[in-house]
Amino acid sequence: QLTFVESGGGLVQPGGSLRLACVASGFTTSYYDMGWYRQAPGKEREGVSCISRSGDSTYYADSVSGRFTISRDDAKRTVYLQMNDLKYEDTGVYYCTLAAVDYCAAVPRGSWGQGTQVTVSS
Repeated sequence: QLTFVESGGGLVQPGGSLRLACVASGFTTSYYDMGWYRQAPGKEREGVSCISRSGDSTYYADSVSGRFTISRDDAKRTVYLQMNDLKYEDTGVYYCTLAAVDYCAAVPRGSWGQGTQVTVSS
């Protein structure tokens, strides 16, 4: 059974930073691309960032490019999302899952964790 446990969210002021982590289990993470997705209140889930299984290729949505950095540590079965210069519009629940770096903008079907809430507010 594929499982994803996200953590690291919280309340942060605009301009602040957070580092999200996602621990995956039930499969060999090094075999798969992985991605972060988010869902803002009243909006559909959207692709934020993806990373190839090798870590050599990444994708960022235009809205986060230059502010967010995705990375992975397969020894820890963990994918990270470093988020800097956070903006109000970054508020939402963040999820990680299996993904395809070349199709990151398309929200995949499959297993999802509970997500971690990120709230950007002054």
